[in-house]
Amino acid sequence: MSETPSQKAPRKRRKRKPFGWSTFIILVLVVVSAALVYRRDGLDGVLKILFHDVSLFGEIMPRVFAGCLLGGLLAAVLPHDKVSKSLGPESGLKGLLIGTAFGAILPGGPFTAYPVASALLAVGADFGATIALVVSWTLIGYGRAVAWEMPIMGADFTLWRIVLCLPMPVLAGALGRFVYVRIRERLTS
Repeated sequence: MSETPSQKAPRKRRKRKPFGWSTFIILVLVVVSAALVYRRDGLDGVLKILFHDVSLFGEIMPRVFAGCLLGGLLAAVLPHDKVSKSLGPESGLKGLLIGTAFGAILPGGPFTAYPVASALLAVGADFGATIALVVSWTLIGYGRAVAWEMPIMGADFTLWRIVLCLPMPVLAGALGRFVYVRIRERLTS
């Protein structure tokens, strides 16, 4: 008897390397930037920036820790079968709409959104629904719209921008789901 996607074990998290290609690129940019600052402002300029950034790192670390902890706890408590049914590969348009709606109301910044998205992937959400969530959080996010955009840009602008952005997360999620399935089929065949 074959298993349905909702009966399969949740996707195992891929082990992340502490030093990958993105870290290498960032380090190269840091070294080049430090050399340019040193050339222009000397060692004092480089140290001033370094001490400021260490302070900023100290301020951000608690938020990063809380976001990662939130993601881990969500992955542990969310019911895998329900997440897979609602947001998994077989969820169709409903899964993309749920991901879009959840992304639109998800509070917080990237320290919250990305760990939550990662937790959903870990417990059975597919790439399409998770892409819809992240794109919706980025484009629609009610928190930023209410706190920043409406007071500065006005309600008319904000509402029209949201209305025009509404299809984007669903389209991005559908495209992500389509591409992911095709790539996986090619890799497994």
